[in-house]
Amino acid sequence: MPTFNTGLPSVRQIQVFIKDKINVQIGLTTNQSTEGKILWQDENCICILEDGTDKTLIWLSAIAYIKQV
Repeated sequence: MPTFNTGLPSVRQIQVFIKDKINVQIGLTTNQSTEGKILWQDENCICILEDGTDKTLIWLSAIAYIKQV
């Protein structure tokens, strides 16, 4: 089981996206992507709010990249 290390720069950057309600694009290892606001993260997943209504859980192992849009 992964450890949730809040000292890592990647974890801190996602926390900034959450705190500032920044829209992000998340690219998946399946070559799909989604856009929205990250609501929360834990050691396994992140939850993204798409289109203001749809919540999607994404396993961290499925993420290829996260970028600000």
